[in-house]
Amino acid sequence: MSAFYNVAPEHKLRVIAPDVGGGFGSKIYIYPEEIVCLWASKRTGVPVKWTSDRTEAFLTDAHGRDHETDVELALDADNKILGLRVETIANLGAYMSLFSSSVPTYLYATLLSGQYDIPAIHANVKAVYTNTVPVDAYRGAGRPEATYVVERTMETAARELGISPADFRRKNFIRSFPHQTPVIMAYDAGDFDACLNAGMEAAEVAGFEGRRAEAKSRGKLRGLGMSCYIEACGIAPSKAVGSLGAGVGLWESAEVRVNPVGTIEILTGSHSHGQGHETTFAQLVAERFGLPVDNVQVIHGDTDKVQFGMGTYGSRSGAVGMSAIHKALDKVEAKAKKIAAHVLEADEGDIVIENGEVKVAGTDKKLGWHEVCLGAYTGHNLPDGMEPGLKEGAFYDPTNFTFPAGCYICEVEVDPETGTTEIVQFVAADDFGRVINPMIVEGQVHGGLAQGIGQAILERTHYDDSGQLTTASYMDYAMPRAWDLPMFKVSTTETLCPGNPLGMKGCGEAGAIGSPPAVINAITDAIGNNDLTMPATPEKVWKALNAVR
Repeated sequence: MSAFYNVAPEHKLRVIAPDVGGGFGSKIYIYPEEIVCLWASKRTGVPVKWTSDRTEAFLTDAHGRDHETDVELALDADNKILGLRVETIANLGAYMSLFSSSVPTYLYATLLSGQYDIPAIHANVKAVYTNTVPVDAYRGAGRPEATYVVERTMETAARELGISPADFRRKNFIRSFPHQTPVIMAYDAGDFDACLNAGMEAAEVAGFEGRRAEAKSRGKLRGLGMSCYIEACGIAPSKAVGSLGAGVGLWESAEVRVNPVGTIEILTGSHSHGQGHETTFAQLVAERFGLPVDNVQVIHGDTDKVQFGMGTYGSRSGAVGMSAIHKALDKVEAKAKKIAAHVLEADEGDIVIENGEVKVAGTDKKLGWHEVCLGAYTGHNLPDGMEPGLKEGAFYDPTNFTFPAGCYICEVEVDPETGTTEIVQFVAADDFGRVINPMIVEGQVHGGLAQGIGQAILERTHYDDSGQLTTASYMDYAMPRAWDLPMFKVSTTETLCPGNPLGMKGCGEAGAIGSPPAVINAITDAIGNNDLTMPATPEKVWKALNAVR
């Protein structure tokens, strides 16, 4: 084994990660097969490739979301929340994996305040080992579990009190920021009413009872469910994770290389595997200097080119990765302005860069962006003491998590004879802070909603009494298809995040976090029985419906 560790120094190892597709967290973990391939390749002197088949993947790839929770909510006579008590048993699987201990604890219990001003919260999480596949980060990682607990509880409380679920939530929303929750997190900014208003308007909540009556005339049961989620993204300040025993910091790095002809290369540690970084990151740079997007190249996923990086997960690519790029761009812009001010014999404070030109404000004196870049490399006319070139790097370490939030409203029809649920409308009203590319954001939300709805009504890993995995293929494990999903109504409001220079919060996990409780709240509203667990399969729904008939 000692020989294995001494195979080669770190700089002799090159890791290239091309466009391999998304893993939604499952690829963060270093699987034993990856290490065995390295060892085997060194021993044999030839390239070694290992590919699992589908059943092997079901048996070995990290699973997610296996909790049993009891929750109690205390209210005063005016329906204001006084306290929340949560008891959770969290399955870690048979072995410890990378994030398995932090997902049901630090990424779960710390979000149990939701969007609400709850004076006292007590959470007790017991992690257990079982015979199942190890559990690790999966899209949302702890945040969907917390949202499910809080939002099912809020809906249940409103029903038992006989008041509107929306009004009950409004009464208990946090309205003053920054807000320190009882469970570590300090929310920096938000406007929860704005998302709730946008969601209710888009969902046409005022007309729901009419639609319910119409469905009843056709023999169907119609229900409406709501979920007001909040999540912690941009993971996280290095000091915070260091205090928990993490072996790395969670900063991000970037390098901006401006070529003599004015084109720009961005080297980022935020690896892209389908989120559209090559577009969004390039937009940030192009807008900064007024250049065509095609003049910007984004480079990632190669340790011979990108020296350091912490990767992509926890919706951190924008808030952390792009903030590092922003800091490097600040340095590039400052140097470009100094060069232009020197050449144009102007005050540096009067120099502006826009539309691909470097100008003296209020005059017709200007240089093309490419002229400034070329001048930086020829070095013929630079300020005294300035080094040639135009290339800068930066690291960005967040000062806090970011806190995307939103309101999701689901409307369903249930067939009482079969228990089959049809989602007839789904509305998502999110606050992601500053949005760079609305189309990419909408795509992220659509993907997250599909996964969250799948978890709510279809997806389940099942073991028989002997411990045998019986859902080890897609013949047995049900994922949502296009016909299981409606056309989503997606919108965003904007409350800028004060914790990073771009005001971004993150959008990649929101759909998977906020949607499961909205779906279950809608189904339980339709059938008149609140006792229903995920996934709400037709069999479960039929049994729950008949239990109250």
